[in-house]
Amino acid sequence: MKVLVWHVHGSWTNAFVRGGHEYLVPGPPHGKGLLGRDWPSAREVDLSEVDADVAVVQEVDQLALVPKGIPVIYLEHNTPAKPNLKHPMADWPGLLVHVTHFNDLMWDCGTTRTTVVEHGVVDPGHLYTGELPRSAVVVNDPVRRGRVVGTDLLARFAAVAPLDVFGMGTEGLGTAELGVRGRGDHPLDVLHREVARRRLYLHPVRWTSLGLSLVEAMHLGMPVVALACTEVVRAVPPEAGAVSTDVAELERAVAELVSDPALAREKGKQAREFALARYGLDAFLRGWDRLLAEVSR
Repeated sequence: MKVLVWHVHGSWTNAFVRGGHEYLVPGPPHGKGLLGRDWPSAREVDLSEVDADVAVVQEVDQLALVPKGIPVIYLEHNTPAKPNLKHPMADWPGLLVHVTHFNDLMWDCGTTRTTVVEHGVVDPGHLYTGELPRSAVVVNDPVRRGRVVGTDLLARFAAVAPLDVFGMGTEGLGTAELGVRGRGDHPLDVLHREVARRRLYLHPVRWTSLGLSLVEAMHLGMPVVALACTEVVRAVPPEAGAVSTDVAELERAVAELVSDPALAREKGKQAREFALARYGLDAFLRGWDRLLAEVSR
C-alpha cells in the first residue's frame, strides 16, 4: 500500500514508517520531506506526482493538498486548550484518530467518528546506567511554553537533585548555581545515551499530549517521576516510579531515587517492561494497518 504522510512530528513518524508499506513524504514547498532521516520505506515526493492508496493528514491545511480521489485519515496529536473546545474536524464524515485516550475524551469532535491508536516507539534498547545522580527532562522551548510544560517547577526539583534539560531552546535555561542546566538539542541516538546516564526521568508537564520522550525514557529503563496530568496516569504505573499532583510528594520521590541506585534500577526495569507491553512498535503498527486497510477500501 502507498501511504501519503507528512513529516510533522519526527518521533511519531519514525515509528509510523516502520510498517510494511511505501510511505510518500511531501517535500518543499508543501512539506518538510525526510530532513535527512534514514527511513528505508519512505521517499520524498512532489505532491503533483503522488499516486497513493490513503493519506494521513495531521493539520487542517494539509487537507486541501491531498490529490483528489485519495481517501483521508485525520490524525490529531494534541490535547485541546480546554475540555469543551470544538475540534476543527468536528462533524466531518471521515475518521479522526487520537494518539491518547485523554485527547479523545477531551476534544469535542461532534459526530465525527474517532478512535485511538496509542503511541508506539522504536525500542532504543535498555541503555540505562543511572550513573549520574541527576534528573533528566526532555522538552522543547521550555522558556516560551512556561507553566504548560512545568518550567516554573524546575528550580524546585533542582533543589532536591540537580537536573539537566534536553531539547530545542534549552541552552539558555537556568544556571548551574540553581542546579538546572540546559543541555540543548541532540540527535536521537545521542539523546538516548545521555538521558540514560541520569538517575531518573522527570516529567513536570501540566498540559500536553503524552510526550514520546517520556515513553522513550521508559524504554531506556529509566524510573519516572511525573505530574499526574493528561495521559500520564495511564502511561506510568506506580511500580515504575512516582505519579502525583502533589509536588512535595514528587520531590520526596526524586530524593529517594537519587539516594538509592538499586531502587532506581528496579523501578526502571518495571518501567521498561510496561512500556514494551503498552507502547511497543508491533501493536502500534497493527493498529495503523487495520485503519489504513479499512479507509483505503
